[in-house]
Amino acid sequence: MLGFAGTALALIAAALAAYTAWRTRAIERRFPARGERVALEGGALHVVERAAEGDERGAILLIHGASGNHADMMNALGGPLAARGFRVLAIDRPGHGWSARFLAGAASSPAAQAELILAALARIGVTRAIVVGHSLGAVPALAMALEAPHFVRGLALLAPVSHPWPGGVAPYYTIAANRWFGPWFRRLLVLPVGQRLLPGAVAGVFAPNAAPADYIEASGLPLVLRPRHYKANAQDVVALKPHVAALCQRYGEIRAPTAIVTGDSDGVVYASIHSAGCARDIRGAVLTTLKGVGHSPHYSAPEAVIAVIEEVAARAEAREGRDAADMSSSMRTAAVAFGSDRTA
Repeated sequence: MLGFAGTALALIAAALAAYTAWRTRAIERRFPARGERVALEGGALHVVERAAEGDERGAILLIHGASGNHADMMNALGGPLAARGFRVLAIDRPGHGWSARFLAGAASSPAAQAELILAALARIGVTRAIVVGHSLGAVPALAMALEAPHFVRGLALLAPVSHPWPGGVAPYYTIAANRWFGPWFRRLLVLPVGQRLLPGAVAGVFAPNAAPADYIEASGLPLVLRPRHYKANAQDVVALKPHVAALCQRYGEIRAPTAIVTGDSDGVVYASIHSAGCARDIRGAVLTTLKGVGHSPHYSAPEAVIAVIEEVAARAEAREGRDAADMSSSMRTAAVAFGSDRTA
C-alpha cells in the first residue's frame, strides 16, 4: 500500500513538474522581452524605453513593485510622460521579467538592485533621472536617492513601502523563499495554482478600484509564475523588512525634491506607516492622498500621478537653476579674488 501511494505521489509530482516546465515555455513565448537586455557582469538587465515626443525634458526612471515587471509602470505612465517631453525608461528589477538575478547572496538588497540599475542605465547613456517607484519598487528608489544623489533629480513614490511594519509577510512567500521547501513549492504548485488565482489577486491589489480588463495580459503578469521569477519575488518580499528598517534611519539625508502619492483605501500597505513616514522623514517631501484610491494610483488616478511627477520635475528644474546660479556666483567671486591676488 505504501509503495503504491509513494508511486502515485511521485507520478503526480512528475506530472506537475512537467506541466510547470511546459507552461513556463509557453508563457515566455507569449510575453517575450520587449526592450534592450543591457549586459553587465553576471547577466543582463532588461530595460524598456519610450522616447520623448518633441524637445526632451530629461529622463524618468520607472521602478515596479512586487510580483510584476516593467510593463506595470510603463503601460500606465509611459505614454503620458513621453507626450510631455520625457524620455521614459522602465526596468525589470533583478530576477524579475527578463532581467537576470545577478548577486546570489545580496540579490534582494534594494541598494544592490539600485546599483545594478544605475550601471545598466549608464551603459545606455542615462546619467540623471527623476525616479518613480511603486510599492516595493520605492525601496530601491529610496536607496538610489541615498547612495547616488548625483543621479536622482527628483523622487516620486507611489503607494510606497518604506518603513518597518507590524507582522510579517504572507506564508506563501516564506515557503517559496525557503531553501528546502521552496524548490518543490515553486516547481510543482505555484504555476498551476497561481494562474487560477491571478484574477482574484489583481482585484485585491486594485481594490476598491477596478483593474483594467486587459491588465493581466497587457502587463505580462503570468511571467511571475515562472519558478525563477517567483523565487526572486518571494526572496525580495521576505528580506524587505530588515532593509527598510536600516534605510529609514537615513531618509533625512535625502535632498532630492520628493513627492508621495497614496490612496486612502490602500489595502496592501499601511499608508499611515509608509507614506506618512516618508513625508515625515524626508525634508520637503509633499504627500498627496487620493480619496477612494487603492494600491495602484498610477492606474486608478493617472492624471493625479502625472501632475505630481510634473511638480517634482518643476522643483528639480528650479533647484538646478539655483545651483547653477550659485556656482556661477562662486566662480565670479573666485575669479575676482584670483585677479586681486595677482595684482598684489
